[in-house]
Amino acid sequence: MICIALPGLAISTDQGQLTGQGLEGFYRAGKRVLSRCQVRVAGREPLAIHARMTAADQARFVGTLRASPDSGPDPDVVVERIRHAEGTERITLRSAAVRPLRLPVEVALGTDLAPLGAIASGATGPELSASVHDSGLRWSSAAGNACVTAEPPPSDALASAGLLRWEFELPPGGSASVELRVRPDGAGPVRAVGRAATTPLAPARAAGDHPGVQALLRTSVEDLQALLLRDPAHPSDSHLAAGVPWRCGLAPAEALAAARMALPLGTRLATGTLRTLARTQLQAPAPRAGMIPGPRRDAGTHLPPSCTGTEATLLFPVLLAEARRWGLPEQEAEELLPSAEQCLAWLRNSVGDGTYLCDPQPGGPARCETQAHAHRAALLGADLLDSSGRPGGAWLREWARSLRASFQQEFWIDDLGGGRPAAARLSDGRLVPHLGASAVHLLDTGLLGGGEQAPGLLDKVQTEQLARLLGGPAMDSGWGLRGLGAKEAGHNPFGHRSGAVRVHETAVAVAGLIAAGYEKEANALLRGTLAAAEAFGHRMPEMYAGEQRTDGSAPLPHPAACRPAATAAAAGVQLLTALVGIRPDAPAGTVTLRPARSAPLGEIVLTGLRVAGAPFSVRVGRLGLAMVEEAADGLQLGV
Repeated sequence: MICIALPGLAISTDQGQLTGQGLEGFYRAGKRVLSRCQVRVAGREPLAIHARMTAADQARFVGTLRASPDSGPDPDVVVERIRHAEGTERITLRSAAVRPLRLPVEVALGTDLAPLGAIASGATGPELSASVHDSGLRWSSAAGNACVTAEPPPSDALASAGLLRWEFELPPGGSASVELRVRPDGAGPVRAVGRAATTPLAPARAAGDHPGVQALLRTSVEDLQALLLRDPAHPSDSHLAAGVPWRCGLAPAEALAAARMALPLGTRLATGTLRTLARTQLQAPAPRAGMIPGPRRDAGTHLPPSCTGTEATLLFPVLLAEARRWGLPEQEAEELLPSAEQCLAWLRNSVGDGTYLCDPQPGGPARCETQAHAHRAALLGADLLDSSGRPGGAWLREWARSLRASFQQEFWIDDLGGGRPAAARLSDGRLVPHLGASAVHLLDTGLLGGGEQAPGLLDKVQTEQLARLLGGPAMDSGWGLRGLGAKEAGHNPFGHRSGAVRVHETAVAVAGLIAAGYEKEANALLRGTLAAAEAFGHRMPEMYAGEQRTDGSAPLPHPAACRPAATAAAAGVQLLTALVGIRPDAPAGTVTLRPARSAPLGEIVLTGLRVAGAPFSVRVGRLGLAMVEEAADGLQLGV
């Protein structure tokens, strides 16, 4: 159970007690500031009976015990613990005894001040010795220090054992509370971006016939808010951390992808993400000038690692172009346009006189998804340059046209089943034939002016065949889209790029299939993902096992998955907004709705979205008809 309000974390089991085992503890900025917090009442640990996340940053634990010798088998004391990611825990005792109770309470505390990476690898040292400090305890080491203060102050503090003690007199029906505050010595409370009054994400809500849509959107928005981080040098700019607990920092490609999927919640997250990454853009030397750097990413057993910097550089102008359509102010768009131009110049220089963009540069394979990202960046980048009166759009469109013609001929593998797109094209012209979820990016073509979808790399017949493959049993696990087809060599249901279900790719597939008109395949993936979301308490992990769904089964968690993760939380937003088909063009003052005609979830109502900087609410009925219920003044509507 992970409570998040970055840079603060609290990781617990469902027993409530923090024992110092595994990852348990309070964290701040990647360091464990408290690993052990064990409560004893009248010399005994309460019996754990309930544990639940009450918000993204808060968990509630309830235990009971018998404190009166004449109470019979029934517990007469309830111990409630409310744990916050910001570094506080409130312990409340409630008596149901018929006589007054005198209850001694002990809290055993300890820490190792270890970094999260060392804890995950099992390389932590022993607990540190404590000293009495103010109204609590303090620990110090070369790595830093931490303290726990208590309100009310304890009646006794035993530093050698890490113990704080109280003694409470509870009348019948009475209660008493202790609040512990955990933080680095001298530091103030955690100031989480997502809990500020100026959070960049709109508090959108969903309702409808399907029982899961309300919880999915609420949890997705809460998790996105919990994952927000500020740029330390520019506190007004915020972006999303990749995921908790393993990747609490900035991952450029995933931050951009998540901000793009979250555009229906407003453009402020996109602005902060773009500004933050623009400051990392390489200026020299060629040929990397204009690139947004990013780490290598494992690509499974059939291809070498890819470069997330390539993906981020191609996503940058796409996010800027689409953010303008959703209502990004022109002044902010003009500020970011030079960085987008540099990204597009990098694309042109990297392609040179060739047709395909290799990844990683130089000499790597031409990957299917990289061509899709590059094609979308060229078309939306050209649209962006033209609308701003900048040169370069003509070359981008001509190259995109050439890429589209070559891709349909040279990237398509014909077979008796109707063919498939290749996963990659090697430098010697050989094709990598394995069918995987990376092909879904061929359906993600992007949004142009007037609410029109940009053309994709595949023709109509190839698109129909890809939709059939994605909806087939080899790819659709019943819980979402497998990363690699079940019949492919090297398939592993737990392989993070070779068989596991990745929520981001499934959401891209659902949105792309609906936009292309293949709702049968989209609906099956959508229902499977919603069923998985319910099994995970609607807090979606970045991935889970691609085991086939059967009656009475449940999706299997992946042991290394972040939960929550930025792309998975944003995917919840995309899954639901894809059913409505919102296609805005704020510069032109229009918005078009193209909802899923089959209305796979029955009636759905989305409120509190943002289009053109104003609240936007829409209802899609059971017959697939859309009706706007709230929109910006002067916005022309079309369905």
